[in-house]
Amino acid sequence: MILAQGISKHYGALKAVDGLSLDIPAGQFFGLLGPNGSGKTTTIHMLATLLAPSAGAILIDGLDIAKDPLQARRKIGLVFQDSSLDGTLSVEQNLLFCAGLQGLSLKASRERLQELLPLFDLQDRRHAPVASLSGGMRRAVDILRGIVHRPRVLFLDEPTVGLDLPSRKRIWHFVRRQIAEHGMTVVLTTHYLEEAAPCDQVCFIRRGQAIARGKPDALVHELGDRILEIEASDIAHLPSLLQLQHNDFLMEGNTLLVREHRDTQVSLEEIQQQLAQQVETLRIRKPNLNDVFLWLTSGTEEEKTC
Repeated sequence: MILAQGISKHYGALKAVDGLSLDIPAGQFFGLLGPNGSGKTTTIHMLATLLAPSAGAILIDGLDIAKDPLQARRKIGLVFQDSSLDGTLSVEQNLLFCAGLQGLSLKASRERLQELLPLFDLQDRRHAPVASLSGGMRRAVDILRGIVHRPRVLFLDEPTVGLDLPSRKRIWHFVRRQIAEHGMTVVLTTHYLEEAAPCDQVCFIRRGQAIARGKPDALVHELGDRILEIEASDIAHLPSLLQLQHNDFLMEGNTLLVREHRDTQVSLEEIQQQLAQQVETLRIRKPNLNDVFLWLTSGTEEEKTC
C-alpha cells in the first residue's frame, strides 16, 4: 500500500530525512515514532504529497506520487498536528467544502455526512461554528474531514495532543473501527507511546534515519524482561557499584533505570544489601514502549529489526 524507497529531504546542509525506506501493507496500523526534530512530520508530509523528496521514490497503492500526485491524493487522508478547520464555518460547511475539493458531488457529500456525523455524536452540532466546539469535538471534525472522501490511507500527525483521556480513547476506538471495517491503512505519529502499542508495526527514527522497526511487543521483549527503577539522591556511582554494562542502564534525573533479562536478573535482597542506605525507592516493573524509546534515543545503537 505504501512503499517509500530511500527517501530524503534536505534543506541545504540539514538532512531532515536521510535515506528512509518504509513498506507498509494495506490495512496496517503503523506507528512512526521518534523524538522532536527526528523527521516524523517531514516524512508524513512527503508521503502525503505535501513535500517533494530530495531523493527517493514513494508509491501509494501502486501510484508513483511524483508522476501522478492528483490521483494519489484521492487515496490519502491527512490530519495535521494543528487543526486545519475554518473556525468561522460550521461543522457541516467545513466537511462539505473538503468533500467538494476531493471531487464528491454535493448530493454525495451530504449523504457521506449522514454516515459520518453520528460516529462522534455530532448530528446536533452540524450547524455550530467550529470555533464553538470543545477541543475533543474539533479534533473529531478534523478526523472526519480526513476520511470524508473514503481514502485508502489515513495519516495522523500527533492527532491527540492536548486532548483529555476520554477524547483520546474515543478517537482511537474510531480509528481501530476504520481499520477493522474498511481495511484502511493508518500511519500515526505520536509522543504518547502507549497509543502506539496497538500498532501492527512501528518504526523509530532519529535524525531522519530508521533506528529500529518491528512489532511493538517484539521490540519491548528485545529490550528486557523487567525494569528496575532505583531512586537516590546521588545515582552517579550506582552503575559501577552494581557492575552494570553501559547499554543496560539509563539515568533520568535522580532515577536509575536498569533493564534486565531473565538470565541476568539480580535479586532485590542482593541490590538492597549492596546499596544499603543509599536508595530512597526501588521498583520493579514490566518494560514498555516508552522504555524502548528511551534506550533507542539515548544511545547510538545500529538499526534493529524485530
